[in-house]
Amino acid sequence: VSIAHLGESERMFFVALLLNQVLGWARSQPGTTSLRAILYMDEIFGYFPPVANPPTKRPLLTLLKQARAYGLGVVLATQNPVDLDYKGLSNAGTWFLGRLQAERDKLRVLDGLEGASAAQSAKFDRQEMDRLLSGLGKRTFLMHNVHEDHPEVFQVRWALSYLRGPLTRDQIKRLMAPVKDSIVAAPTTKKVAAPTAPAGSLVVPATELRPMLPPEVGQVFVPLRGKQPSGSTLVYKPMVVGCGEVYFTDPKAGVSITTPFARLASLDSDILTLDWAAARRVEFGPDEFEREPAGPARFEDLPASASKAKSYALWSKAFVDALYREEALEILKSASLDECSKPGESERDFRLRLQQSAREARDREVDRLRAKYAPKLAVVESKIRRADQAVTREAAEARNAGWSSVVRFGTTILGALMGRKSLSAGTINKAGTAIRGVGDTIKQTGDVSRAKENVTSLREQFDELEAEFVAERQAVETRLDPLTATMETLAVKPRKANVTVKLIALAWSPFWVGADGSEAAAWG
Repeated sequence: VSIAHLGESERMFFVALLLNQVLGWARSQPGTTSLRAILYMDEIFGYFPPVANPPTKRPLLTLLKQARAYGLGVVLATQNPVDLDYKGLSNAGTWFLGRLQAERDKLRVLDGLEGASAAQSAKFDRQEMDRLLSGLGKRTFLMHNVHEDHPEVFQVRWALSYLRGPLTRDQIKRLMAPVKDSIVAAPTTKKVAAPTAPAGSLVVPATELRPMLPPEVGQVFVPLRGKQPSGSTLVYKPMVVGCGEVYFTDPKAGVSITTPFARLASLDSDILTLDWAAARRVEFGPDEFEREPAGPARFEDLPASASKAKSYALWSKAFVDALYREEALEILKSASLDECSKPGESERDFRLRLQQSAREARDREVDRLRAKYAPKLAVVESKIRRADQAVTREAAEARNAGWSSVVRFGTTILGALMGRKSLSAGTINKAGTAIRGVGDTIKQTGDVSRAKENVTSLREQFDELEAEFVAERQAVETRLDPLTATMETLAVKPRKANVTVKLIALAWSPFWVGADGSEAAAWG
């Protein structure tokens, strides 16, 4: 949402209204430990000052303090941290810091980082952080997360942007002109005259052709829909309508819903049973049928069984049996997340709704993996540190032993050559000792090589553990991805006691009958 074209007071009004609406939405969400949405606001200057109290400050501070409990992240961007309220800075857990030009900006950032770390009982080295901030170059940033032990320094790639920048009112008007021109006003509806019967057709009053029925037999008229085709006649055919409700329940799947059903069954001559399985499904409810025909029409003959009240009692029982046997509520189930779709929810909507649950399950699995691999990685890291120290120690000992051997051997030889006495057995022994020292030096050099090999082996072991962790984490993310997860279909069947009949009656159904004898339903 761009508000660059608004005035200062208009911007403040809109942002305050938007922030309060976001806060209200967040409080209506269930609590979660995973990210549900992000509120990002660029150029926060003026909306969250350290001293003044504009109408945007209170909702922003509330969001920074409470929104994380509802899965809402808040990202604020500014060029001058000194322009932000210190309470908000101490509630920010993740920081992305670039090169700071002013010393006071760096001091404000250090104070905010220290306060945020103290709030989370995390370690904070102010001197080290000061050194890192002072050494940042172009396109180099420092990420500080209060949940991590050390900050991370990273560099972003160079990108060329062709963005025009904030648009003026005239530019917005010019951009919207083609859109406005393409909007065509909806044509006004005109009253259509009632259809008249085609010339030459047999038209008589409905009361003269409609069969007479005993008062205990109910009859309704299916509502007429659509326009009369040219050259056709309206004819009412006798059918039987069944309207009922089925209560579907499945505690394991979280299903508890009552679904209405309506069917229109055809009547044959002197038929005693109805084929509800072959009946037409319609969307009419018991209160949507008409009590009189739509206009002048003809009526077909009525079978004798449709004039008897006891026939409708039999058909009502058959209707219950048909709904009990044939109707089922199909829902989708995600085996990986152990959740089911809501009745009537499409697969696409179900997968989108599962994203939040998938993120929560993924975070739990990743935390479990971290808890599994963290001790192993810590042990290997400790071994690597000790091995590095051993390399340094062995290298120093080898270096010292080498110099000592050289000095002893050289001193012995020089003493023998330049001394007044001839070469004695003691001098020879001293020379042998010096030579053995050279052997010890060679041994120390071998120890250094073995220590380096140990470090290399431990680093490879660390890399293998890290690769295993990454592979398992990727497998978890793939398995819990709701957009690619396999869905199974569950059919919830009703109990016979949960089938309720609302209406069983004779239904006069309208048809358009053409001059060539073709028929078309006039209610769909």
